[in-house]
This record gives sequence, C-alpha cells and structure tokens, in this order.
Amino acid sequence: MNAPLWTPSAERIAATRLDAFRHFVNQRHGQQLADYPTLHAWSVNQRETFWQAIVDFFDIRFSAQPECVLREGNTMPSAHWFPGATLNFAEHLLRRRDEHPALVAIGEDGSREQLTYAELAAHVAGLQQSLQAAGVGVGDRVAAFMPNTWQTVVGMLATASLGATWSSCSPDFGTQGVIDRFGQIEPKVLIAAAGYRYAGKNLDLTSKLNEILERLPSLQHLVVVPYSNQATTPADFKTPAQVSLWHDFYQAGGEPRFTPVPFEQPLYILYSSGTTGVPKCIVHGVGGTLLQHVKELGLHTDLHRDDTLFYYTTCGWMMWNWLVSGLALGATLVLFDGSPFHPTAERLIDLIDAEDISIFGTSAKFIAALEKAGAKPRETHKLSRLKAVLSTGSPLAHESFEYVYRDIKSDVCLSSISGGTDIVSCFALGNPVLPVWRGELQCKGLGMDVQVWNDDGKPVTGEKGELVCARHFPAMPVGFWKDDDGAKFHAAYFDTFPGVWAHGDYAEQTEHGGLVIHGRSDAVLNPGGVRIGTAEIYRQVEKVEQVLESIAIGQDWDGDVRVVLFVRLREGLMLNDELQAQIREVIRANTTPRHVPAKIIQVADIPRTISGKIVELAVRNVVHGKPVKNTDALANPQALELYRDLPQLQD
Repeated sequence: MNAPLWTPSAERIAATRLDAFRHFVNQRHGQQLADYPTLHAWSVNQRETFWQAIVDFFDIRFSAQPECVLREGNTMPSAHWFPGATLNFAEHLLRRRDEHPALVAIGEDGSREQLTYAELAAHVAGLQQSLQAAGVGVGDRVAAFMPNTWQTVVGMLATASLGATWSSCSPDFGTQGVIDRFGQIEPKVLIAAAGYRYAGKNLDLTSKLNEILERLPSLQHLVVVPYSNQATTPADFKTPAQVSLWHDFYQAGGEPRFTPVPFEQPLYILYSSGTTGVPKCIVHGVGGTLLQHVKELGLHTDLHRDDTLFYYTTCGWMMWNWLVSGLALGATLVLFDGSPFHPTAERLIDLIDAEDISIFGTSAKFIAALEKAGAKPRETHKLSRLKAVLSTGSPLAHESFEYVYRDIKSDVCLSSISGGTDIVSCFALGNPVLPVWRGELQCKGLGMDVQVWNDDGKPVTGEKGELVCARHFPAMPVGFWKDDDGAKFHAAYFDTFPGVWAHGDYAEQTEHGGLVIHGRSDAVLNPGGVRIGTAEIYRQVEKVEQVLESIAIGQDWDGDVRVVLFVRLREGLMLNDELQAQIREVIRANTTPRHVPAKIIQVADIPRTISGKIVELAVRNVVHGKPVKNTDALANPQALELYRDLPQLQD
C-alpha cells in the first residue's frame, strides 16, 4: 500500500492560504521555496524572520512595538519573544464586526442560539464593563465551570479584553477535580452553570457548586448561568461572595475596549491531567498563543472567513481554546454541548449537514466508535461543504484513516494532529497542500523544530524515539503557576535532554516527512528490554470486530515485564479461548511476537480522563497495588476498581 489515501488537486492547493503564505515569503524575503518541506526548513532555520512573517501575513497588531523578534540564551527555556511589544488577544478575535455568524451554539436538546460578530462584540462590551466594576483587571483570574456554550466564549473574551487571565473546567469534572484546579489559581470571579445536559439527562449542579464554593475563599463574585436549570436563584448558592445571575450581571451593548498587555502576559491557565498528583497549572501567554493559533488554523487547517469550524470538545480540554481562536480568522464556530452519541451515533454527522460545517474536528475514539456503530455517512448525508476532518486525543488507527475515506468522504483532508495542553497547540498536524498517508500525521508544524531522538540524543528517521522540539517556539508556556524558581517546569520538559523540550511522546519520523505517534513515553511497554508503544497494539486490536476498545500495560513479572491487554467487548459477548487466539493472531501477524500480550482480560469499562484519554499509568499502578493519587481527574474513576486484585494476573 504505497499510495496516499488522498492527494489535493493543483487547483485546491493554489486556493489555500498556506500556498499564499509561501508566495508571500518568497516575494517578501527573496526566497525560492518550492514546496512545504523547503518552507518548513526555512521557518525553522530563520525563526525570527518566519514569526515576523506570521505577524505581517495575519496583520497582528501591536500597541507598543517590539524591540526585536527574539531574545534567547543558549539552552531552553530562555526565550523572550517580541520583547517590549504589547497587544490584546480579544481584540484580534473581535476584529470582524458585521452580521456574519460568529457563534452557533447547539444544545443536546436541539436548542440553537446564534450570535453575529456584531452581537458578540456587544455582549463582550457589556460583560467587560461589569467584570471591571467587579474589580477584574490585568493579571486577575476569572474561572469558568461551564458547558460549551456561547456564554463561555463571551466570558473568555471579556476577561482577555481586560488583560485578565482565563481558566475553565467542564461540568463533568468531579468536585475535588475542580477544587484542585481553581483552588491553586484563586479566581476573583467564577462564571458557573447551574446545570447541564448529557445523554438525555438534565443534571443539576447546585450542590456540586456549593461544595466548590466552600473551598474558594478568594472568590469575590459568582455569576450563575441558569443553563438547563432556569429555576435557579442567587439564594441557592452558599458563599460570602456576591452572587448574580448571568442576565442580571450585564447588559449587552456598546463597544468593547481592549487593554494592551505584554506579549508574555498570562492569557490562559490550563491543567495537566492530574492522574499522578495535583494537576500542574500551565500558564500560556497572550502573544505566543495568538501567533501559534492563527498559524495552525489559518495555514495548516486552511480556515477562511467563509468557513464553518466545529470541534467536539468540552471547556476542560485545550481544543476548546484552539477552537475559539477560529474567531481571529473571521470564521463561524459551531459549539455543541452534550453527548456526541445522543440520541444516535450520527448526531454530530447530522450537525455537519444542518450547519454546513466545512472543517469537522473530533477525537480518534469518536471515529473508531462511529465505525463500530456501522455508520456510513457517505451514504446517508450530503456533507457538501466538508473539506477537512481533524482528529486528536490519541493516535488515529490506520483502519480509521481508511474508514474516513471509504465511508465518510473521499475528497477530504484528514488531519491527525498532536500536541497538547502543554503548548495549547500542536507539534505535528494537518496540511492542505500535502497528501494523506494512512497512519501518519501529515507534517511538522511551521516554525517548530520537531525531531525524533534516540536515547543518545541523536535525530533518527524510520526509528522510534522521543519527540522533541529542539529550538524555542512562541507557544511554549510562560511557566507553571506558583513555580517561582521554574524547577517544576524544568523537570516536566527539560530533564530528559537538558536544554531541549522533550514532550513525552514515543514517535517515529516517516520517509514522507510525517510523523507516527506510538503512544506516551511513560506508558511504553518494555518486555525483554524491547520498547513498544501502546498505540502499536491498539491499532491491531481495532481490527477485531468484537472488541470496542482496549488498554495495554506492562506488568512486572518474574524479573521482566509482560504485556497485559484489557478489552471491552460488544454487549453480550464473552472473552473465550477462540477470541483470545484471534486477537493474538491479529497482533502477531501485523507487528512482532513481542507485541503479543501474555494475558488478555475482559473488563466492563476502561478508565479515561475527562477529555477522553485512556489512563494506562493509573491502570498500571492499580495492577501493581500502588495508589492512584487523583482519581477526580477521571471521567469514570469507579472503572479503576475493575483492575484491582484480578485473579488472572496472579499466574
């Protein structure tokens, strides 16, 4: 199978913003960059010129001009990008002010609310004034405990317009999970929903909110959005802070004002998953986030003003922050709150037709589940404007690549993307001018010196190793919250290879210039001293019709490590000898004998983080009788008990 699954036409390439940017660079800087590989090489070797070109191409406006593009030391982290510059993030997301739809918010119950760009700016102006009156200014934190609704976007923009810092969790977080996050950053204002909907149920958040409020002594004002709980009143909430309902707190109207802040001013605080301890609070700066997002959305995703962008995400996942930056390109964003499979597996596919979505983003798990459900959208839906499908959260299996082109749409750019909360963006992602090869992320991001290194710190191609970024990039976090000496920040990214960002992904660079992610480095299996990425096993298990999903760990056994595979089967099926043999044969035939699990065990559920990532480390700890420090970071913490004291693991 040496042919790509999709190749863009010459006409399609010529119409992309990425091709326009290549011509812009050639003309502006006297280059003769003929294709993406030469453009990427230039963007890495001439980083200062490249990032200035991003500023110019996307008309990023500084209130105070920078002294230079980059000031850096010899090793990471020591960079200061655009020192002396000031700007405002919200100003760049609100530059469009016409009647074009900015946000379309869809509820699981079928409700639909729409805001034009003009209406969005008016809401931001009104909320901005009320937040300012509540004492919110530069550097203050505004937190949100919200579903993915238009109010959440307005809250973020109003916060950013004042130079304050935004942080959000979704309502499906456990009480302790929210406290572990917001308790560290001490917000002045909390915007919270009184309820939310999921899988056909209305869930009241009043008692959970009251538990959270008890543990947020810094809070001065609570703004309650009566979403899915219209009967709520301020009296329902027990807190010394002032309490207001959303519609009483501000009136939409007027023009927003924008406070210029330094390039590195904290814009967002995001959180590590927290499955190994209290979550790390990762601080992202205004300028680096903006530049990286317009580059990724504008060039790699080919997002234009007339596009409609959708990503299935909650407000507790970095893809929400990434999605909202689509406003900087003047596009229409579709927000969805609810279960992606309620009432049917094709709920989100229906949304593509209903809202004329042109760029559809989801998780690898969703695509695999859609195939397992037997959905064939190509036969049942028009999908007329759909030009790109984005997938992240975990590596996309080869079979899922084939499924998209066979059963969803043949003429679409399928972009498996990978980065993380750590950089609120991507290291490797899609590319509208390159072919799509099964199992591969199309390219390294522009301006990102992404390499795969072996244990000796040498770059390798066609071999598995650690994903690193060997030079500074603007979206590197400002640091961790309350990590004044930077010790935790250094330990997280710069200890593996001193002075170089090691991301913690086990990866491989391909002959096409793309990347394959084989799983997290800390979850790599090591039977007989051979390193195996868990994604290599999952890719094969995906082929077995009876298996819905799986999780693999290494169990310490007889002085070595043996591979143990846990499987969740279709309803009513039991794991018998025949099915075990089938699973083993599929793995053996497509990988190596080392990949074949010593044990295969059926489980009723597989534990996941709130953002849907399976937690191999937590399962491994439970199997070895070690504590899991923070189960509140999990969407289904009770699932971990299924792995404790299993008799099958004792022989």
